[in-house]
Amino acid sequence: MQDDSSNAFDPGDVPLDSRELRDIPSVEVISRAAVMLLSAGAERLGLAETDPDSSPHRDLDEARRLITALAGLVTASGEYLGLHAGPLRDGLQSLQKAFREASAVPDPPGQGPGEKYTGPVY
Repeated sequence: MQDDSSNAFDPGDVPLDSRELRDIPSVEVISRAAVMLLSAGAERLGLAETDPDSSPHRDLDEARRLITALAGLVTASGEYLGLHAGPLRDGLQSLQKAFREASAVPDPPGQGPGEKYTGPVY
C-alpha cells in the first residue's frame, strides 16, 4: 500500500507574510478576516464594476452569507478591535445598504443580511 501522506495538505506549508501565525496579534488576524469578508461581499454585490447590475460576479445569495459572517465577526469582536472597529462597522453598514438597494424585493427591516447581529439598517 502506498503512503499518500507526503501529498497531504499541510497548513504549515502556507507562508503568512513571512511570519508565523503565532506571532500575529489577534486584532490583526480578526481585522484581516473582516477585510477579506468585506472585500468579498463588495465583489459579490458587483460594487467593483462600473455597473454593478451587469457584473458577472454579482451573486446576492453569496453576498448575504458574506455580509452575515462579517456582521457576526465585527459584532462579536468589536471590543477587541479598538480603532479598527468604527471603520469596519461603517464598511459593514455600507454593504448592508448596498445589498438592500440591489435586492429586487428588499428584506423587511431587521431581516437583512447580518441584521440579527447589528439591528435594522435603513
